[in-house]
This record gives sequence, structure tokens and C-alpha cells, in this order.
Amino acid sequence: MRLTHVSYLNLPFGPLHSYELPVAALGRALPASFDQARHAGLGDRSGSWMGITFRLTAQVDRDDLAEAWQAVVATHGTLQTAFVNDGAGTPTLHEVSFGPGNWVEHEVAPGQTMNGALQDVLDAHCRPLSGPSHRLCVIETADGPTFVIASDHTHVDMWSMLVIVRDLFDALADVRAGQRPTRKDAPAFADHTQALRDRPAAPAEIHERWRELIAAGNGGMPAFPLPLGEPTPQPERVVVRDVLDHGGLAAFSDAARQRGGSALALTISAMTSTTRALAGVPLRTLFPVHSRYEDRWHDSVGWFITNSILESDDADPAACSAAIKESLRLGSHPLEEIMAPWGGMPEVPGMFAVSWLDMRRLPVSLDPQALDAQYIGAGIRTDGVMIWFITDHAGIHLRCRFPDTPEARKNVGAWLDDLVARMRSAATVAVSA
Repeated sequence: MRLTHVSYLNLPFGPLHSYELPVAALGRALPASFDQARHAGLGDRSGSWMGITFRLTAQVDRDDLAEAWQAVVATHGTLQTAFVNDGAGTPTLHEVSFGPGNWVEHEVAPGQTMNGALQDVLDAHCRPLSGPSHRLCVIETADGPTFVIASDHTHVDMWSMLVIVRDLFDALADVRAGQRPTRKDAPAFADHTQALRDRPAAPAEIHERWRELIAAGNGGMPAFPLPLGEPTPQPERVVVRDVLDHGGLAAFSDAARQRGGSALALTISAMTSTTRALAGVPLRTLFPVHSRYEDRWHDSVGWFITNSILESDDADPAACSAAIKESLRLGSHPLEEIMAPWGGMPEVPGMFAVSWLDMRRLPVSLDPQALDAQYIGAGIRTDGVMIWFITDHAGIHLRCRFPDTPEARKNVGAWLDDLVARMRSAATVAVSA
């Protein structure tokens, strides 16, 4: 399944509707995770949402869709929460209850693209301090509806979006059969946050290793190793690169196994070599890892991602496997306590992050070809570099976001070109061996 950008979508032209669930009342305060609090603490803004889009060939009655969507929202605790500014500048997380929902039709202005109209809707409603910060949209055409579900990142991750779509299909099937949608037993994300807080403190060696890694970054998180231009947020440039097709992925995975590692380890090996060749330094990157440590969280919706650092100076896949294991271990402890000496995560201009998602390993899945399903990201300004690798049965592709400056175009472009060439070479060598 592809990860793309809202402006790259091939959306049909037709009436654009979204389902509005107005907040009727605030409920009790809930614990916010470290990342939720950090994200919401940056203030209300557009462009912090993530979404998923898919199409159906059969028409869907909007009343049926509304009933099914309300069942999904009722199932997942985080979709029934909102961040509220307490007046002192610190947003707090609260349960919310909703009033009667209604469909809203959104104007598509003369000359405006459907992509632009959709982005306006999501930017307006899927914000850190919106109540709620999620939205179901539908574009209706004679060929069938196109759906977009989006939420501020505070409440979802990529895994969560698959859960939401699956649960929407299940609820819609119940409604069409004349039944009330079955409410699934899915623990709330706030329960996960509390469970993390109740865990024992991180051992001393974890604190020490984090101190070493942050010191290596001159007191901050890893930055991209090549110049990016002016170190202030700039309009973004987003590129999507097809790295390996199905056959290439199979060969790449075989090459990784022969060298004692996984496809991820061989990718880290290629990134290590690229970084050393072009920048003359070790690979150092922020490395998001999931925190669904127990099976009970697999069907829940929330931001089950925490951050770690991955450092690699040895391109041998076995050494890269060890670097990955260390990164996972560093990310297995709650960050709030670990980051306290720095007053939170010490972000820096030009921050560099690499995310890896292997769709084949997730316990929930969709048929992206039948549904034309895609992940979509918002448009933002940025001063850093973020790379997402998405692996599925079709192969590997990457999405990279960086500041749209001449320096970043040149240097990030060269880094990506070198990396992709190394990955393809590893697959080609495996085929010819």
C-alpha cells in the first residue's frame, strides 16, 4: 500500500461531504502520552494530520455510513477524546461526548482542485486542538464513492488507520444487514499511556546510552548529515520513489538472509554506506518504533509510536541488525523520564528521521488493489528530513519529505539516488548469484 501526499492523489470530481460530530460536553481528564503532549504542546495548527483513502464501486447510503462511522468512534477511546487548552498554554486531554452528527457539503471553488478542497477540509478540522480532530469524508460519483478518513496524528498511527477502515467495513456490513453494529472490545489508548507510566523506571544503562547519543548530536537529536540550506521551516518537497518491485524485494530479502540479516538490516547497511560515502560520518537517525508490546493493543487505535535513535558505523548486515536491536531496546522505555534532563525531546533544525513499516507483518490488513487504498500525508513547512519505507507484497517504496531549498534538493536527492542504487544493486547481485 502506497504512502503519498494529499496533492498527489488522483481524486474524482464530485460532491465533497464530511461527517461532523459536534462535541456536546467535556468529560474527565485523561493521561496524555509523552508524544501526544509534545505534539499538542506545539499549539493548534494545520498540516499535522495523517489519513487513508480508498474507493468502492458500489454506492453507499450516507445514513448507513454515518451509523457505521459512529460505531467506529464509539469503539475506540482515543476517537472520543480531545485536547483542550487550559488557559495556561498547556493543552490537556479530555474525554468528550458528541451531539447528533450531520453531513456537511464543502464547496469546491471555481478553479480549485479536488485535492485542494479536501486539504482545506482536513486542515480545518484535523488539528491538534480540534474537537474532535478526526473526519470522515466522501466524494460521490456515478462510479462509486471515494472515502478519506483522517485524524490529527495525536490520536492515530499508520497501523491504526487500517484498524479504523476494517472496523468501518464490519460496521457497515452490520448496518446493511439490518443489525446494530457490533461494538468491538478494543482497549483505549489512554489505558496504554497509563500502563507505560506504571512500568518500572528505565535502568541506568539506558539513561547513559541516551546521554551518549544526544551528546554525539551536539546536545540534540540526529540531523541530516548534509547541508539543507536555511535552518528554518521552508515549504516542503515530497518525493515518492519505487525502490524494488515484488521480484526485487524477494531477491533483496534473500540477499539479506544470506548475509545474516533482515531486509531492514540490509537497508540500514545501504544507508550506512551511503552516509559514509557522501558525508563521511556514521549513520545517525531518529528511528520511530511501535509500542504495541502486547497482543491486546493490536486492535486499538492510538499513537502507538515512540522514538529512538539508530546509530550505525558498520555496514555489515550483522552489525546493522545489532544496531536495530539496540534502537528497539532504547525505545522500549517511556521517554518522558528519559528526556527529563533536556526538558523534553531536544529537537534541532535539520532533524533526520527514518521510519520502516512492513505491511506484511501487521495483524490487520486491507486489499490495496481492490480498494485503491493509499496512506496520505498533509502539506507542511519543514526544516528536516523524514523518510518512510513502506514494504508490502508489491515491493518497497519510499516517501521522503525535506525542505524545498536548492541545497536540500541537491544533497537529499544525491543521498536518495545513492541509497536506491545500492539497494537495487544488492537485489541484482542476489539474482545473478
